[in-house]
Amino acid sequence: MAIKAIIFDAYGTLFDVYSVGALAEELFPGNGTQLASIWREKQIEYTRLRTLCDRYVDFWQVTGDALAYACEMLGLTLTPTARDRLMGAYAELTAFPENRAALQRLKAANIPLAILSNGTPAMLTQAVTASGLGGFFDHLLSVDSVRRFKTAPEAYQLGPDAFACEAGDILFVSSNCWDICGATWFGHRTIWLNRHGLPLERLGVSPHRIGKSLNDVADFALQLAA
Repeated sequence: MAIKAIIFDAYGTLFDVYSVGALAEELFPGNGTQLASIWREKQIEYTRLRTLCDRYVDFWQVTGDALAYACEMLGLTLTPTARDRLMGAYAELTAFPENRAALQRLKAANIPLAILSNGTPAMLTQAVTASGLGGFFDHLLSVDSVRRFKTAPEAYQLGPDAFACEAGDILFVSSNCWDICGATWFGHRTIWLNRHGLPLERLGVSPHRIGKSLNDVADFALQLAA
């Protein structure tokens, strides 16, 4: 059955969450890579805890809280100026280099595209604009509207609602395997964009396809759309 739309995760999938490491290294020499890693891990942990305990705050606050934790864990002094610079960099993360060509292939095939993200609407708009990818997406879907982070079913339901179709009519793309597991459980067809050669999560569920770049996503999607 042909797909009717493609939905992309944003952070780690379209935008490189570790690209902040260069600025972190400039601000905290010798700690940039570790800071970026702890920041990301704590950010995702906080989204899970807040959703499990029904204590929602938006992703911008979660991101700032995770940054503060990461700096304190490493014994780094996070000045207001450094915080503003790092948060500003997160708002305009570097896009992966193959994105534009792969998205152009999909648009040329007239496949509707969207982003579904934990990010706030303002964060998504800023990231897409800064990366020059603004003309590709029919919808920028934020979990802010349901106040539950992925992998809550309410978050994934935003896709079928936006495209007025069934979950199985949508191909869901993410570089985060936990996100792919959630989307597959929800009923989407899925492709895990395994950029870093990580093992599959042991959760009793598998993506429908595994790729390494957005070019692999485009190849698979065009097969499904035929």
